[in-house]
Amino acid sequence: MSAPALSALNAPLLALRVFSAEFAHLPAPALGVSTIFPDRLELSFHDDLRAFEAWRSALGIDPSLVSYHEQSGGRTRVLTAETDYAGARVRLIGYAQIPEGDRGRSRQGAVR
Repeated sequence: MSAPALSALNAPLLALRVFSAEFAHLPAPALGVSTIFPDRLELSFHDDLRAFEAWRSALGIDPSLVSYHEQSGGRTRVLTAETDYAGARVRLIGYAQIPEGDRGRSRQGAVR
């Protein structure tokens, strides 16, 4: 089995090019492009939920479409949201540590 051609990634690479022109003022994310999901561009933000929010707003993603969960035994909060943009599926992911005193408190309502 041969590897796909670079052209298989045209959608996310085009979206990235558009972003570099339209959203150059926004915080730079960690980028993910893969032949496994050739239409997806992943923008991730580590320890900076304000950057996640800036991109969410710029892309016009309704706040009600943001998913929240926790990982690492309740030590890390994770926000995710997706939208279509410039022919690509854009996935935003924001990670932030939960302060020691807040751990468990944010999950109390969700455990039931």
